[in-house]
Amino acid sequence: MPARDTVEIGLNRFARRGYDLDEVSIVPSRRTRDVDDVSTAWQIDAFRFDIPLVTSPSDAVVSPATAIAVGQAGGLGVLNAEGLWARYDDPLPVYRQLREAGAEAPPPVSLLQQVYCEPVKPDLITARIKEMRDAGVTTAVRVSPQHTEQLAPAVLAAGVDLLVIQGTIVSAEHVTTQGAALNLKSFIADLDVPVIVGGAANYTTALHLMRTGAAGVIVGVGADSYSTGDAVMGIRVPLASAIADAAAARRDYLDETGGRYVHVIANGRIETSGAIARALACGADAVQLGEPLRAAREAPAGGVWWDSVAAHPRLPRGGTSAPVPARGSLEQLLLGPAETSDGRTNLFGALRRTMAKTGYRDLKEFQRVDLVIGGRPD
Repeated sequence: MPARDTVEIGLNRFARRGYDLDEVSIVPSRRTRDVDDVSTAWQIDAFRFDIPLVTSPSDAVVSPATAIAVGQAGGLGVLNAEGLWARYDDPLPVYRQLREAGAEAPPPVSLLQQVYCEPVKPDLITARIKEMRDAGVTTAVRVSPQHTEQLAPAVLAAGVDLLVIQGTIVSAEHVTTQGAALNLKSFIADLDVPVIVGGAANYTTALHLMRTGAAGVIVGVGADSYSTGDAVMGIRVPLASAIADAAAARRDYLDETGGRYVHVIANGRIETSGAIARALACGADAVQLGEPLRAAREAPAGGVWWDSVAAHPRLPRGGTSAPVPARGSLEQLLLGPAETSDGRTNLFGALRRTMAKTGYRDLKEFQRVDLVIGGRPD
């Protein structure tokens, strides 16, 4: 990697300057294009999608039904194999309890921890995957690194199309004195389904995860507006820089392997159509969205939001939100039309418009768009 500018933060202690998405601006080129001639399609392994969307595996926004709706809208819905739908035969009363607790204030994290004490049941994982498969959409489920070997047999036997191994931070090498650790490279090599892994926070980790044989790498630690990972652990990733680093790792890995392309999926505070466009312009192939989708009428939590790490039994790293009113159907949030001008509806229709205004025909071309650093807007 080329040398980077660093800042001396104290005597002989240096830090690299990083940039968040809202510090980066897209620069139009000399060419524009008709919006109908723009494609937002992307493909990972044998699976093609009309929009570069991978959902966050949050129970607040993804049920089997909403995963199906996302698939029908052209994206990839990811169900949490350790979430409410894998713990309860009927999780609807749990959702109702959370909504009622958050009617006037966000539901307490202690209540989340309580409802997630119910054990995961492999037969429910099988049933949920079957429901999604029967609808004819590409199926994907998320497992955490620490539970991958325990839950993967049920997930794979159910015929899932894509396996997502996702934690706040995922490394290719986990050091432990407490028994054997998951070896991602050997685990992935034994599978017949493509695997998406993450999150990665820098060039080195992204490159190491690509070398495991993963089809996609999630970049970023999922720090949305309600994340407390910075306050709890001091970990914060400037996402524009992390995406650019991972894109550089993707290019080097492509050269290293003679042509194997690994997709970069950005995951962080991506909550508006403008942030989606900037993430892709920095080099991402797709974005992982959660919080913006809670405003869909189909969202199972009825507008309440929490990330999966908010329910961690020992160290929760995210808050909950009071419910927001529905802004429209899931399809309207993703594909429009928009009835407000805040960038939170018609998310991917707006992306098409950005690509057309800058003259790019598809996502790979759009990754070459000029960028400038302009500081955060007031």
